[in-house]
Amino acid sequence: MKFTAQQIADILEGDILGNPNEEVSTLSKIEEGTKGSLTFLSNPKYNSYLYTTNASVAIVNKSFVPEKEISTTLIKVENAYKSFSKLLEFYNEVKNNKQGREQPHFIAETAKIGKNEYVGAFAYIGENVKIGDNVKIYPNSYIGDNVSIGDNTTIFAGVKIYSETVIGANCKIHSGCVIGADGFGFAPNEKGEFKAIPQIGNVIIEDNVDIGSASTIDRATLGSTIIRKGVKLDNQIQIAHNVEVGKNTVIASQTGIAGSTKIGENCMFGGQVGIAGHLKIGNNVKILAQAGISKNIKDDEILNGSPAFKALDYNKSSVYFKKLPSIVTKLNNLEKELNSQKEEL
Repeated sequence: MKFTAQQIADILEGDILGNPNEEVSTLSKIEEGTKGSLTFLSNPKYNSYLYTTNASVAIVNKSFVPEKEISTTLIKVENAYKSFSKLLEFYNEVKNNKQGREQPHFIAETAKIGKNEYVGAFAYIGENVKIGDNVKIYPNSYIGDNVSIGDNTTIFAGVKIYSETVIGANCKIHSGCVIGADGFGFAPNEKGEFKAIPQIGNVIIEDNVDIGSASTIDRATLGSTIIRKGVKLDNQIQIAHNVEVGKNTVIASQTGIAGSTKIGENCMFGGQVGIAGHLKIGNNVKILAQAGISKNIKDDEILNGSPAFKALDYNKSSVYFKKLPSIVTKLNNLEKELNSQKEEL
């Protein structure tokens, strides 16, 4: 897929300095630029690379003034970083703009699919499924009975979506995710054996949600496990039954959230955070990596440690942790001195 400098400038509403017909077919870092690649420069500390790069086209700020001759064609824009990000989005859309139905696949007769769909090879779409317009379902994906998927959502290869799951518009669910499997519900019988409790609820994923690879979201025992609008989940995250994650919350990899916990809006969790069940986490809460949460958290808290406590107190404590050996030595010496003074008296 090739683009000329002029085509890119038109997309970004930029001005060309150099050859408008210069073609690019790949993207690169400015220090690793090769012939036929497009790069960008926004940080002045990388200016020197612009004079040595082999990239064919570079996006720069309008304020940039070359200090010597440049062989690369420049596209001048108001903000090079934002423009390059915009171009990445455009490139991604073009690259992933698949349409049609590959063979073999299975689509139940009762399923309803909107316009401009893409159904990859070996995909399975069950009974009474409702799929909106511009939805892409990549190969080897499973869409169970009675699932609903909104417009412009992408289901990447190998995703498994169990029955009754509701997924909104403009979502991305990456490879290996399992949505709607049974929650971890078991009860011991009189013999001490654990018997599964039927999990008859579902999962609801609202609009504009991104879910990273190999993440799992369990269906509710009753009612719904809910992921609100704008939530962004990293890879390998476990969300248990009846959890609710508030809108625009961001959660990093390997975090686990136990059943029935309610998480507020605009929260940020680091990697490997563990959250116990039946808790309430407030809005705008930040939890640092590997923290363990075992109690309710109020709005606007910043937490660290396991069990977690206020990050500022944790940072102070960590300084004392390092000094513990010398503190103990001083205390022992002080105790000896006091004992010695008592003997003299």
